[in-house]
This record gives sequence, C-alpha cells and structure tokens, in this order.
Amino acid sequence: MSREVKTLYVAEAEDGIRLDRWFRRRWPHLSHVQVQKMARSGQIRVDGSRVKPEDRLTAGAAVRVPPIPDPVEKTPGERQTLSDRDVAYARSLVLFEDDMVIALNKPAGLAVQGGTKTTKHVDRLLSAWGEGLERPRLVHRLDRDTSGVLLLGKGPEAAKRLAGAFARRQAKKTYWAIVMGAPKPGAGQIDLALKKSGINDFEIMRPADPKEHGAEPAETAFATISRAAHRASWMALRPFTGRTHQLRAHMKAMGHPILGDPKYGNEASNELSGPLKLQLHARRIELDHPGGGKLIVEAPLSPEMKAGFAHFGFSEDEAEQDPFAGVKRIR
Repeated sequence: MSREVKTLYVAEAEDGIRLDRWFRRRWPHLSHVQVQKMARSGQIRVDGSRVKPEDRLTAGAAVRVPPIPDPVEKTPGERQTLSDRDVAYARSLVLFEDDMVIALNKPAGLAVQGGTKTTKHVDRLLSAWGEGLERPRLVHRLDRDTSGVLLLGKGPEAAKRLAGAFARRQAKKTYWAIVMGAPKPGAGQIDLALKKSGINDFEIMRPADPKEHGAEPAETAFATISRAAHRASWMALRPFTGRTHQLRAHMKAMGHPILGDPKYGNEASNELSGPLKLQLHARRIELDHPGGGKLIVEAPLSPEMKAGFAHFGFSEDEAEQDPFAGVKRIR
C-alpha cells in the first residue's frame, strides 16, 4: 500500500461523474465498500469537504486521495487483452505522439468511454499502449458522434498537467460545425447555463436559470466562416466550459441547430440535413505541452464533415488562421 496522501484534480472529461466511479476508474481493484468506508470516515475529501460515494464531481475539483491498498495480482488469463486488429486500429488513429502526449483523430460513432451497452470505446483501446503506468489516460472527452482531436496523457504526471490545463480553461479548442440558417450577429459569445434532463440515452441538456438547482454555467464563442446563402452556415465554435453536449445545446438555443443532430435538431434542420450525420468536428487544440513549449494539433475533416462540405459547397481554404480574431469577449 502506498502511504502517500495525494491531491488529484477532476479532469474535464470527468465532469459530473460520481465519486465512487471516479475512484474505481483509477483503481479498478477497489470495491464499492472500500470507497464507501474511506468517504464515510472522512479520508476522502473534495475541495476540503466530506463527500458521499454517490456525490457527483465537477471539473477542476481537488480530491484528497488517502493511501490506496495494493491490488491483488491477477493471473495472465484474467487480464483483458486486445486483439491484434484492435491494437492496429487504435494505432491508426494517432495524429501525434511523443513520450508524454498522444493525440488521436477520433472517428464519429466511436464512444470515448464505455457504458452498459457500449463495449467498443476509446478507453478500452488504450490498452494498445500497455497497462498500469504504461496505459495512457483520458484528459477530456468528445461526444460519440463528434469527430476530431482527442488528447491523452502518457503517465500520471503528464495526464495531471493536461487535465489541469483543461480544468483551468487554458486549452484553446476550436470546433467546426455546419448549422441551419445564418446566425445574426455572425460572431459573438453565448453565456447560457445548462441543466441535464432525462436519463441514459434520453439525457439532454436544456437552457436553465443560473440559480436553478443543477444548472451549470456554460460559455461558447462562435464565428461564421462561410455561408451557403441563408440555408446553412459553417461555424467555428470555441467552448470555454466543458458541459455535456454544450455546443449542440447552445446552437439549438440560438435557433441554429447543428445539422445531422437527431437529439438537438428540429423539423426544419432535420429536413435540411437529409442523410448527413452530425456536422460537428473537433478541428484544433492548442495548449501548453506538459514537457514545455506549445502543443498544437489539428484533425483532418472526417468523412461525415466532408459530406457536409461537399453538399453545401464549402472549402477548407475559406477558413482564416484565427476565425475568432476581433470577436468580442473572446479571452
């Protein structure tokens, strides 16, 4: 058992996760009873306060982690292994890799984390790089149907630094989206609190009063890159917060839902979308590299986004280097 008491920070990808699940993702050998006992005795604290195993964590929260008992070593037959095909597939997604960071080009349709009905996901594929300390760690997330850049930390220290950058809003994320209509003004920022409603596959984010219980602040900058007359617009979106479905919910609230979105679309956007899949792509991430210097990664357009560009006549060379230059309240 490690005798060290640690303070770890909740990553953006883990915003809203239950405390007991947060612990078991990091230490799968811990039982629910063990986590419950540590929480009840006050050994686990969040931002200095006592917590219950079922309490949900927010991105950036400081978690006091007491000494964790060592796992009981499993036999080789008990370890979950990936097939050679899965390993090759995981490696094929790499956009950038060094000794501290991996950047993947996540395809649309591949979940980042697993669930009761999801067995193929990015988190499982990370075993392609090894287990234990060799296994990369997720530091943020993308929706299942959103394509683009997904960063991973190699080792606990790199993951901690990357997750901290996301939690402190130091990562500049630029998404490309095709939305219905032509937003007016064509650029600006939307500050609109969001609250989760429903459960599981029926979960949706809706606008809420900031004082409403469960409401979370959400901020998104937007800038129009090009327009297909008044039918559709190619937008650059930059979230300053990391709420579930934030960009999709904000664009719907503006009256310009992202095309190909079955959850946040309306009758008009669904008709305009036709056969198009979700037109949302994590194009670029810029932040401090955990080893020093800047890390800038761009993901090429996904097949789904290429179909949208072709349908509306957009061309990548229309995008300026910084689509947010001059946009008010960009920080």
